[in-house]
Amino acid sequence: MNRTPMHPVTDIRRASERFSTRTGWLDSKHSFSFGPHYRRNNTHHGLLLVNNDDIVRPGRGFDTHPHKDMEIITWVMQGSLVHQDSTGHSGVIYPGLAQRMSAGRGILHSEKNDSWRLQGGDTHTEPVHFVQMWVAPDESGIKPGYEQLEIDNELMTGGLVPVASGMKKHEGATAIRIKNKHAALHVARLQPGQSVTLPEAPYLHLFVPRGSVTLEGAGALGAGDAVRFTATGGQRVTATEPAEILLWEMRATIRG
Repeated sequence: MNRTPMHPVTDIRRASERFSTRTGWLDSKHSFSFGPHYRRNNTHHGLLLVNNDDIVRPGRGFDTHPHKDMEIITWVMQGSLVHQDSTGHSGVIYPGLAQRMSAGRGILHSEKNDSWRLQGGDTHTEPVHFVQMWVAPDESGIKPGYEQLEIDNELMTGGLVPVASGMKKHEGATAIRIKNKHAALHVARLQPGQSVTLPEAPYLHLFVPRGSVTLEGAGALGAGDAVRFTATGGQRVTATEPAEILLWEMRATIRG
C-alpha cells in the first residue's frame, strides 16, 4: 500500500470515455482496463480495480469461470442475476440485495439472467442491469467465501448506506464484510432534491449507474459518469432526478 503525500484532485470521467464490450447478449462498459481493453494509466483508483456496468439479455450470461485473490461485489440495478459457485452457493441477486464473493485461493462461478431455471415459472424477458466491482484484498490465499444481505429498507432513508466494508468503523453496521480494512462501498438512492455529503478520504470513487445528480463544485453528472477523488471529499451530491450512486471510500491504494 502507498501512503505518500498527495495533492487534492477531482477527476471526472464521462460515460462516453469508458471502454466498451458488446456482443449479442452483453452490453458492458468498463471504467478501468479490463480484458482486451488496456491502458497503462487506467488500471485502478485506490483499491478499486474493476467497475463494470453490465446489461445482460434474458437466458444468457457468464458461464463458469475462475477468479483468485479478489473481493468481488455485485450490485443489481434492474432485473435479477443468478449466482452459482464452486463453494456450493447458489441464489438470485436482485435490487437491494448486497452480494460479496471472496475469490481467495481460487473459486469458480457463473452469473446468468435465467432465474426461472432456479425458481421455476415462466421465462422472463427483462434484461438484468448490474455493476460489478473488484477490490484488492488485504492478503492473498484466503479461504474462498460468499455473503449476501438484504438492505433495501436502509436505502429508503436516502442517505449513504455502507453496503460492503472491511473498515473497523462499520463493524456492527448494516454491511457485508470484505477482506480489506481500508475499503468500504456506500450506496444512496436519491429522490430529486435529496443530497448526501461525501466523506473525506485519501481516495474516493463515485459512480452514477442510474439517474442524474449535481456534484458541488463540478456540476452535472449523468448515468455512467464517474469521479475519482484523491486527497479530498466533503462535497455535496444532489439528485436532479431519481438517482442511485455507488461510492467507494478507500484509505490506501495499490502500488504501481
